[in-house]
Amino acid sequence: MSDFRNLSSGYSVAPQIAVEDIAAAKAAGFSMVVNNRPDGEDPSAPQGGDIADACAAEGLAYAAIPVGHAGFSHPQLDSLDTLLADTTGPILAYCRSGTRSTHLWALTRARAGDDLDGLCNAASAAGYDLSGLRPMMEALAGKA
Repeated sequence: MSDFRNLSSGYSVAPQIAVEDIAAAKAAGFSMVVNNRPDGEDPSAPQGGDIADACAAEGLAYAAIPVGHAGFSHPQLDSLDTLLADTTGPILAYCRSGTRSTHLWALTRARAGDDLDGLCNAASAAGYDLSGLRPMMEALAGKA
């Protein structure tokens, strides 16, 4: 069952998706799926290749920006920033619960200068709490 949560007009997140959710993502108007879950994190979940193949079959772009236990890095922020700039159409990002995908988006947008309260409010409306991430967002925004 699809659980796509809108954070902005061009970016939504979801908990772990299934291969069957890719058709629903296409029907919902997404142009790209971004996998923020490292392969092997949960062997019973669809792995990146499974989702990539389903995306290709539906005509959707696919990218992987895995975020593991080490947390977030500037190269991951750079990768999402590039996708946000270059992708035409809405992006659906997923991980186990949608939290890492939300955090990666919030950090990337904070670094780009977006309003921090607006980012926190958008995440909250989608069911994600950024309060613990706020200091890092402020540092990236140059407001620390």
